Amino acid sequence: MCGVSPCEHKFFPFEQGGFVIRIAVIDGQGGGIGTTIIKRIKEVFGENAELWALGTNAIATAQMMKAGANRGATGENAIRHSVARVEVVIGTIAILLANAMMGEMTPGMVCAIGEAKALKLILPLTQEPISVVGAIREPLPHMVDRLISEYLSKYVASKEPN
Repeated sequence: MCGVSPCEHKFFPFEQGGFVIRIAVIDGQGGGIGTTIIKRIKEVFGENAELWALGTNAIATAQMMKAGANRGATGENAIRHSVARVEVVIGTIAILLANAMMGEMTPGMVCAIGEAKALKLILPLTQEPISVVGAIREPLPHMVDRLISEYLSKYVASKEPN
């Protein structure tokens, strides 16, 4: 057991009656993939999504914050703590591999992500020697658009109160 506690609050109504979903975007190294994901989610959902930038290093976190994340945190403890408090976790397949990203993904981070009750939306990208059978090779912006239209939008719609 990784010591992950369950989510207490999943959605928060806005003062004007809006709807918010809490999403963690996890990235490392330069934060470029996380930045692309955050920008696109902000374009589609605006302030209806609370985005948490969780970086394995300070540069990745800073880049994702510049892209429009609402909150940001860096490092193993921040990731382990935060993934238990979001509804959705988004990242590349590297976030599921201990010691990926040149060692930035610790076994503790991977364990916490795996045990989190959050929906995991994973892009089939990594520099590790792994191939995802059936994954289609396409540019990152296309993958992010598919992630949002085919998975995230449908998930959010299923959680909205009637």
